Amino acid sequence: MFILVRNRVRTAALALSAVAALAFGATGAAAAPAPAPAPAPAKQGPTSVAYIEVNSNSLLNVGKYTLADGGGNAFDVAVIFAANINYDTNTKAAYLHFNENVQRVLDNAATEIRPLQQQGIKVVLSVLGNHQGAGFANFTSQQAASAFAKQMSDAVATYGLDGIDFDDEYAEYGNNGTAQPNDSSFVHLVTALRANMPDKIISLYNIGPAASRLSYGGVDISSEFDYAWNPYYGTWRVPGIALPKSQLSPAAVEIGRTAESTVANLARRTVSEGYGVYLTYNLDGTDRSADVSAFTRELYGSDAVYTP
Repeated sequence: MFILVRNRVRTAALALSAVAALAFGATGAAAAPAPAPAPAPAKQGPTSVAYIEVNSNSLLNVGKYTLADGGGNAFDVAVIFAANINYDTNTKAAYLHFNENVQRVLDNAATEIRPLQQQGIKVVLSVLGNHQGAGFANFTSQQAASAFAKQMSDAVATYGLDGIDFDDEYAEYGNNGTAQPNDSSFVHLVTALRANMPDKIISLYNIGPAASRLSYGGVDISSEFDYAWNPYYGTWRVPGIALPKSQLSPAAVEIGRTAESTVANLARRTVSEGYGVYLTYNLDGTDRSADVSAFTRELYGSDAVYTP
């Protein structure tokens, strides 16, 4: 089995928090609802996902790849990586934080996000731990979990996004005197978030304490997720969540680092075993059409074309 150590750039706590951004209002056209997307050329096959490190790469890269045969989008979902769940030591509460690069993307939604949505590409905000002890798995009350869920759904509404992605890494539970993971926290959080945004995407990066705590008190939140995916790039691993194959990505690849042969093999297996999602990470601004074509040929029967 291929083992590729995950090489994500950790987002630093550099700038305004999401609480401040939402309290004082977004700039530009960000607060406007997302316009109805133009119908993308039809394609058949799994949903393809691209995580973008916006600290170093443009989200718009996702829209630069189309299928040579039919012109459809190579990617269906773009994930902004990443907002953070931070911890306020004065109020002893978790809050949603955007570093300066995430904030820039959100504030400039008219030019950074809307073009993708108008192409028919969904744009989702990933939320990640930030070494401060706050995480999805250690809310100590339903009220606290619901309050953080509201911050996330407010961000989705404010910036016209298509959903939220949970990534339970780097929380460092216990820092700043915070609690350790418990069984009720993530259930309360996801339940509240789904109630707030019934028609938006909620996805699970299948890692960390939250990912193994999907039921509590007779409530199982597995069905609240639209997608779940393998977090280990260059490998095949079926996420341990009770979702249909059509909503799961056992394949995960890092563009430019996972060998093209592996990219193709994982895509071929996705199709042959009937899974409906294919996860990629770290699409940068160079022409990666060879890497992208390695999976689009298997998923959609077409090479990918890069348009700068």
